[in-house]
Amino acid sequence: MVSAIWPGTAYPLGATYDGAGTNFSLFSEVAQKVELCLIGKDGTEERVNLDEVDGYVWHAYLPTVTPGQRYGFRVHGPWDPDAGHRCDSSKLLLDPYGKSFHGDFDFTQALFSYDLKADDLASGGTPPRVDSLGHTMTSVVVNPFFNWGSDRAPSIPYHETVIYEAHVKGMTQTHPDIPEDQRGTYAGLCHPVIIEHLKSLNVTAIELMPVHQFMHDHRLLDLGLRNYWGYNTFGFLAPHYQYASNHSAGGAVAEFKNMVRSFHAAGIEVILDVVYNHTAEGNHLGPTINFRGIDNAGYYRLLDGDLKLYKDFTGTGNSLNVRHPHSLQLIMDSLRYWVVDMHVDGFRFDLASTLAREFYDVDRLSAFFDLVQQDPVISQVKLIAEPWDIGEGGYQVGNFPGLWTEWNGQYRDTVRDYWRGEPATLNEFASRLTGSSDLYEATGRRPSASINFVTAHDGFTLADLVSYNEKHNQANGEDNRDGESHNRSWNCGVEGPTEDQAILDLRGRQMRNILATMMLSQGTPMISHGDEIGRTQGGNNNVYCQDSEIAWMDWTLCETNADLMTFARTVTTLRKNHPVFRRRRFFDGKLIRSGEEEIRDIAWLTNSGVPMTSQDWNSGFQCVAVFLNGDAIPAPGARGERVVDDTFLLCFNAHSQAVEFIAAEGDYADEWTAELDSAVPTGTSNLTVKAGEKFTVEGRSIIVLRKAA
Repeated sequence: MVSAIWPGTAYPLGATYDGAGTNFSLFSEVAQKVELCLIGKDGTEERVNLDEVDGYVWHAYLPTVTPGQRYGFRVHGPWDPDAGHRCDSSKLLLDPYGKSFHGDFDFTQALFSYDLKADDLASGGTPPRVDSLGHTMTSVVVNPFFNWGSDRAPSIPYHETVIYEAHVKGMTQTHPDIPEDQRGTYAGLCHPVIIEHLKSLNVTAIELMPVHQFMHDHRLLDLGLRNYWGYNTFGFLAPHYQYASNHSAGGAVAEFKNMVRSFHAAGIEVILDVVYNHTAEGNHLGPTINFRGIDNAGYYRLLDGDLKLYKDFTGTGNSLNVRHPHSLQLIMDSLRYWVVDMHVDGFRFDLASTLAREFYDVDRLSAFFDLVQQDPVISQVKLIAEPWDIGEGGYQVGNFPGLWTEWNGQYRDTVRDYWRGEPATLNEFASRLTGSSDLYEATGRRPSASINFVTAHDGFTLADLVSYNEKHNQANGEDNRDGESHNRSWNCGVEGPTEDQAILDLRGRQMRNILATMMLSQGTPMISHGDEIGRTQGGNNNVYCQDSEIAWMDWTLCETNADLMTFARTVTTLRKNHPVFRRRRFFDGKLIRSGEEEIRDIAWLTNSGVPMTSQDWNSGFQCVAVFLNGDAIPAPGARGERVVDDTFLLCFNAHSQAVEFIAAEGDYADEWTAELDSAVPTGTSNLTVKAGEKFTVEGRSIIVLRKAA
């Protein structure tokens, strides 16, 4: 029993334990009464009226409530869907600021504020009053205190960053060296074998697919599937508790912090894939678990002319109302919490264009961008946009403000097209290889603004990209209708598995070509987890619902595809060791004096070793040599020192047949030695070639030559 109720404070929102008691605070402009519900271990409920209200924030301080206490809210107010209001006090509502959750949802009538049998939302009258206690999750008071020790953010500059996109469960579920009780968890992800794997690839940042608390869709559960990816969040300040090996109430918070601390100790940053564009409550026929019952019109974008319905720029049923100050505050408070309290190093924003929609159009001057720009905490971490949504005008690659980097969808598409032999891609390929200045330079950004990726969680894996022409998503239960149909993939002659060694060799070469291209490109490379060992999903390009071997990493591939792993380590080491591949500024192609010579920072040459002409660029010939001058890096180092590197000649051949190249004569170099050859499974080569000499670049391969000393 609650022995005392103090007024408390309106801020901070949520449940905040201070070492003695807990302050509870909830925003609702539409509420007429709010009850705090304390849930006992036996499932019983004690209700406490929140009588203090300041600026529509309802609050109280309970001096006897400590970490581990489960709780929720009941909001009394108007049920008037036609006016956009959907208060239903029979629903135990989760805290939008909850830092931990417990339990599960059973998707019975109790979660819904309309008659499921009628399958329609009643505009008038009252909804079915079925209590959701015992059918929904509960919020949990957490202990905010944690011994961070000497933890420090690695603060890796963008131009030195290599991102590795990973799934907490998928990365660890089958690893034989991780204890069984830690597989699929935060503890498993920071196990030394995982960190050692990442370090061997020269990874500097791990980008985690959604770890905010999310819900499994009812439809998927009925099909025996689950929301594996987690893009169905409702708790923006809570780590997904099913990813914790510590199953105590609130245990996920400490385990997540320990994971971050472990990565930082290894010099690896932690970036979170965050989903603020929508919530798990779905469309007007979805469950009522928190936002909808607290302040529906405040938290969601409602459809003009029919406030029962939601605007949907995401394809998920609803869009968060970023025009409302309290919705914006929730996003900013969440971001700040993950940086200040959880020590993460940056964010990748799912369908970020949705957050920039003030009314309908995507607006670079939107309130969200203004707040991020001005925030002294958020403006200093890595900010990565997925620069599109499904709404009109949603494709915004290159249009985000100066602080932001972007998943470069044009890079992905161009590299895929180039290596599968699509004609007329050489010009585009050159732009993407050199940092996409056409997309980012006009906004004052650097090459690192381009997050260079060819595969990601959404779509084919690298192995499947070179093994399938068509998606094979039958296991998803949607008759293969889901997922992208235009993949720019090429199966190298046979759809799916084959024993034809020539095709297997070509597929291996194509994988190496793509990995090498990413590491040789200016910008910030991103590896999708498992691509370095040839992970396959059997042609499924939309494993969002496959919490199974289809989507998990198969660690036996480390032995099966050991050469690919060696190649990945070699090419990431090449990038790490040579700043000419990760310049801070764009190339300008101007003549630069180097000793007694005048030579450019970059030159584009034909396979004959002469400068490319406009006719060459437009010929459809898919071979090019790129001269990178290590003596012409204009940006100084971190301490103002001049940066000097080796000089390289990159020879690309996207033709099916071998092509003879000639090492350029003149001021370029007297002799070259090979650093990498993608026609060789491990990438190693003993090739040495003098200026004017011919050498062969095998069909669909890359040779990287370094100027001999």
